[in-house]
Amino acid sequence: MPPQKKPTPPQKKPTFVKLKPRNPKPKPEPTPESVTETTPKPKPEPTPESVTETTPKPKPEPTPEPVNETTPEDSITIFQAVGVVTGDVNFADDGKATLTIDKKEYQLFYANSKRLSFEALKKEIVATGKSQQRLVVYPKIMHFPKKDKDHLLAFQLVAFDKGQSTKGVSQELKDNEFQLRGLWQFLPVCRTPCISVMKNFSKERLEYIKKSELAQKVRFLKASHIPVFWKDAPIRPFRFNPKAGKEQGHPAFVQIKAKFVPQRNSFTFLEQLAPPSENAPKFLKASKEDKSELLKAKKSQ
Repeated sequence: MPPQKKPTPPQKKPTFVKLKPRNPKPKPEPTPESVTETTPKPKPEPTPESVTETTPKPKPEPTPEPVNETTPEDSITIFQAVGVVTGDVNFADDGKATLTIDKKEYQLFYANSKRLSFEALKKEIVATGKSQQRLVVYPKIMHFPKKDKDHLLAFQLVAFDKGQSTKGVSQELKDNEFQLRGLWQFLPVCRTPCISVMKNFSKERLEYIKKSELAQKVRFLKASHIPVFWKDAPIRPFRFNPKAGKEQGHPAFVQIKAKFVPQRNSFTFLEQLAPPSENAPKFLKASKEDKSELLKAKKSQ
């Protein structure tokens, strides 16, 4: 008889195991009292962006020489609005300054941390007799309750460019170009969508606002909402609906290069620096309770 073949054992079907993501989202830190803090990402390095004159005075620079503000590394994501403009600087007798770009005049001011740069700019103009200067600046926007009233634009001095630096914002950007990083959304007081530049989080800033008076704290935490004409944007600007719930979502975080257009008193999209993100860097903002309390205090005066 021919040898019988041994039966082949049944093969086991492969099983698939769904792996958990390696990097789960970090849990948000507790929010301090009277301060709203969002924590969608680990803490970025702080920058002096959007600091008003109420900022505590840092240690003075050793010399009043012009210094170029450098951009953060690509691996660090922050809220930011910084750019380069060229125009005629004029100092009035009271010490205030204006900047004229394409026949349009804007206020030019400084934060306490940049006082020496402001004084160095004044000395440079006196020494050279040249009022036209290339400046690194932060744009400052003031909106009004009525949509039919145009916003006001001013510039906060960061540094001035003498052509001696080989790196930094003044070398990376052309005249009237800005790097804008913030929340892409509509404001009730502005017809044009804005990139909202919030106050970057840091422990030092958190301690400062805890010790500040109410009016000073709200003013310090005020965001800068920059109007941007962005045709064919890859994501629609968020529009808050007070009647809707939390399911309506939140504004996306965008990073772009934009062109300042004096004729429109606004900015126009040039290119993306990074794709839009659902997660924004950690930031601080004034709570609704603080804003309401400050408004009541002003009305009672």
